Amino acid sequence: MPLTPSQASFLATHHDAAMITTSAEGVPRVARVAVAMVDSKLWSSGTQDRRRTQRLRRDPRCTLFVFAPQWLWLALETTVRILGGPDAAEQSLGFFRLLQDKPEGPLSWFGSDLEPDDFLAAMDRESRLIYEFDVQRAYGINELPG
Repeated sequence: MPLTPSQASFLATHHDAAMITTSAEGVPRVARVAVAMVDSKLWSSGTQDRRRTQRLRRDPRCTLFVFAPQWLWLALETTVRILGGPDAAEQSLGFFRLLQDKPEGPLSWFGSDLEPDDFLAAMDRESRLIYEFDVQRAYGINELPG
């Protein structure tokens, strides 16, 4: 389902989200994540060994709750494609450049500023991957009236 221009605009400027997946027993599990629009696709980041990655490999459905000040929010019912492999570090670099609004130069990572090569090495060490969301349904209050 394509996002409306208003929804895409909201996602371009609001990156705080809760990601809801389900356990094998069907219990909802929540994690706070960051999201960003990358080339018209909604992405988040994770690692190979995260529980949410394991749950998404079993069942790729998840709901995102993207939130902002002034009671604005957007819920997205999605299916997730996990992007890993040799491109994952470069994809992570692009994702975090958008999140940090730093098109070039060093990026912040756990209290340090890392040059791009060091950042890529950190992404490899952590087995970083990208979650790409295919939105099935979107709803919420993503703009203030009038």
